[in-house]
Amino acid sequence: MTQAELDYIGSITIDADLLDAAGIREYERVEIANVERGDRFATYAIAGERGSGVICVNGAAAHCANVGNHVIIMAYAQMDEEEAASAKPHVVFVDGFNHASRITRYEAHGRLEDLA
Repeated sequence: MTQAELDYIGSITIDADLLDAAGIREYERVEIANVERGDRFATYAIAGERGSGVICVNGAAAHCANVGNHVIIMAYAQMDEEEAASAKPHVVFVDGFNHASRITRYEAHGRLEDLA
């Protein structure tokens, strides 16, 4: 978390590069898990400045995270059986500046495989 803005209507601002890497669309509903506090809450994503590394929880949700906390941002999709059979979710790991350092996909519990 780089920012928390209570005086805002809601959402989580995410560096546009990270949105692209994760396949998250602007205004898509996301769920956030705060690693340090154990809080989990839902909001929607808005694009932040590309390359900035910004992760900013806005509005009332800002009470659920502090600057410096580590968060996991998750997006889900509803799909039919055929779509689900070929779905390959992306998992984006970041460095200390919130720039994508590794993009993987889960193949089995606890095992990661890098994307080519």
